[in-house]
Amino acid sequence: MDRTGLGSGNSFPALIRKKRDGEKLRDEEIRHFVRAVTRGGLQEGQMGAMLMAIRLRGMDPDEMLTLTQEMAVSGRVLEWPDSWQRLLVDKHSTGGVGDKVPMISGRGLGHTGGTLDKLESVPGFNVSQSPEQMRCILEQVGCCIVGQSEELVPADKVLYALRDVTATVDSLPLITASILSKKAAEKVSALVLDVKFGSAALYTSLDSARTLAQSLVSVGSRLGICTVAMLSRMDGPLGQRVGHSLEVLEALQCLEGQGPADLHHLVTTLGGSLLWQCGKAGSVGQGAARIAASLADGSALGKFQAMLQAQGVEAGVAQALCTGTEEQRYQVLGRARGQEELPAAQDGTVQRVEALPIAQVLHELGAGRTQKGQPINHHVGAELLVTVGQRVAKGSPWIRIHYDTPELSNDQRRTLQGALVLAGSEPFAPSCKVAEIILPQGSRSLEEVTGEQGLGSSQALLCSV
Repeated sequence: MDRTGLGSGNSFPALIRKKRDGEKLRDEEIRHFVRAVTRGGLQEGQMGAMLMAIRLRGMDPDEMLTLTQEMAVSGRVLEWPDSWQRLLVDKHSTGGVGDKVPMISGRGLGHTGGTLDKLESVPGFNVSQSPEQMRCILEQVGCCIVGQSEELVPADKVLYALRDVTATVDSLPLITASILSKKAAEKVSALVLDVKFGSAALYTSLDSARTLAQSLVSVGSRLGICTVAMLSRMDGPLGQRVGHSLEVLEALQCLEGQGPADLHHLVTTLGGSLLWQCGKAGSVGQGAARIAASLADGSALGKFQAMLQAQGVEAGVAQALCTGTEEQRYQVLGRARGQEELPAAQDGTVQRVEALPIAQVLHELGAGRTQKGQPINHHVGAELLVTVGQRVAKGSPWIRIHYDTPELSNDQRRTLQGALVLAGSEPFAPSCKVAEIILPQGSRSLEEVTGEQGLGSSQALLCSV
């Protein structure tokens, strides 16, 4: 008797064997698999075997599209007013160190920080909102930052947990389906993807990140979502602060039109792309200029304050956080018990600051988790006191660590000192964070898309196939 629910002659072991041998799965076979995953009709070992077969043999574009579609409809699909068409937009990041640009978000695991964890350092902020509450917040404020609803894409929850324990996290078809199934279930009209590459990213090379970006743009476009991907560097931290409450402070600086130049550039570029994608700007460059203006004139910060209140933060707390001094903001968010600055070991120009060693030390100090549900310390973090391209003198402080218990050990100090890479060259301007833009096939030229301002001389345009 076939207990998989896939029908006689089409048993689940036969499907595993088919994909294991490199054959293409038909739409109805993928549909049966996803439905069995959602309804609990499969053994965990069978699901793991199928994930490994997909990891080793891959999927063609049609298979990836069907897998994404079936995962999207495995749970609730959100419905929005007709008047919101072309105005529902979202952003996704593949994760990094100091990545404080938000989206419909997740929690941190390993060395990467989660947007939800960062925002929960704000007293009262509630990331758990039902689809009905999301609609109310969107009508009232125009934006929200929430966690994934339990009703959305239940198949992804099952498969994501298994991917972590079956060493299939890096499977391109599974990453593509996991990311885009949630966006399809949200029924967004435009999506911008921040695909990181570098030593502190999931994909360390530009080529591998580009392959993922092309897959996401291609499948997203076939789902009817206007999808663009930005390839951004993640060797060093984004911005100057790493750690949950410290990143909130830096995000507030950016919302005031200040803060680190690399963060400001990434925010305006991603936001500018979304404005272009939904027809609110003639080019990404024009959209980026509009985003920069909203940061400079305080309107973006005002929206953030309204969103905080709509998601549970008391009015007085939201006001102190958004309009107060940095000391008043620290009073709201709290501060770590101690701080320690480390000196540069020699004279030189900062060639780079390695993000991964910093993130690993902060993780050991309590800023990260090694398993789901583990508590974290929102106050642990680091401030970079130097920037890439800057000339520094021996003995001058280059990083400030915020810690509670434990304090820094000598081994951790040595690890951190290895993150600062100096050379004897003259000061220089650092590279632009955004390296390339991936557009859907058939898009206009790079000059037309980016606009007269452009987005940096290092960028190139690649169309997905």
